[in-house]
Amino acid sequence: MFNLENRFQSFLKLFQKLLIVHWQTLLLLFVGVGLPLLIFEQLAIIVWQNGGFVWDRSILLSIHQTAQPGLDAFAKTITPLGVKKGVVPATIAIAVIMLYRKRWRSLTYLLLAVGGTGVINLIAKALFHRDRPALWEAAAHAGFSFPSGHAMSSMSFIAALVILTWGSRWCWLIATLGSGFVVTIGWTRLYLGVHFPSDILAGWMVSLAWVIGVNLIIRPHLKPENLEPPSEETSLMPEELQT
Repeated sequence: MFNLENRFQSFLKLFQKLLIVHWQTLLLLFVGVGLPLLIFEQLAIIVWQNGGFVWDRSILLSIHQTAQPGLDAFAKTITPLGVKKGVVPATIAIAVIMLYRKRWRSLTYLLLAVGGTGVINLIAKALFHRDRPALWEAAAHAGFSFPSGHAMSSMSFIAALVILTWGSRWCWLIATLGSGFVVTIGWTRLYLGVHFPSDILAGWMVSLAWVIGVNLIIRPHLKPENLEPPSEETSLMPEELQT
């Protein structure tokens, strides 16, 4: 005979066990994927409906007031590192090392994390068709603006390296230096006047969501022996709900 109270109690036991075992993953899913996507969504809605934010222009003009020949040369030298002259060759080099060492799962994760953001960027730019800023003559640049490809590639590369080195002595060093790299690349795009601040922020948010989301699926740190499905003895599901 069907007993609703017993079924509900069984469900509560399962739910409690799942929360106890997977609370860290659920928290990471919420903070690392849900919140960044929510921020990106809000930015995208304003850009789609209103063409951007009031503070986009004011921040760009404020940064432009700091312009000087030395900073011009620095920004023009550093900004290519965000994609073609930095992130792309570094990703290829690390991928070759992983290939040589037969780190298949880590290699798959790295390629999906970094390469996937490139695909997302192309789709987003084609969808939003946001013109690049043209607040001063030197800022003229071809292509669409939202979200920033340099911001996305630099963020996805550093975030992927932090995840791949998580728990090692290299993790915090990469996180610290990498954060400086990501912020610097974002600054160069604003200083050169080729992106709005909302382009940079949106690029960071969607990249974080993608890289962390792929991590939850690929799980690059798992060893082959940890990939087997749980046995009946270790199953979290109460016996009443297994049938």
